[in-house]
Amino acid sequence: MNSRQRAYLRSLASKESPIFQIGKSALTPEITEAVAECFNTRELVKITVLNNCLEDPKAMGQTLAERTGSELVSVIGKKIVLYKENKDKKKIELPK
Repeated sequence: MNSRQRAYLRSLASKESPIFQIGKSALTPEITEAVAECFNTRELVKITVLNNCLEDPKAMGQTLAERTGSELVSVIGKKIVLYKENKDKKKIELPK
């Protein structure tokens, strides 16, 4: 993914509300599974890391991307944005 595509996805994500919140228990298998299932209906997922979470949001974003087979678009503050192309129901057309 190039910088133009990341910028485009960040602009789309800025209009979206976070779908998941990660709290004190950090990345549990249940959260990872829920995010992975969410990619069945969406291509772009925005996650908020709550203040009581002691883990680093960048590290959690990388881990989530690896475990779900998605790409980390950005981590800004405590917001994580992930993207995974849906081959069957493609909704987002990335710029070249």
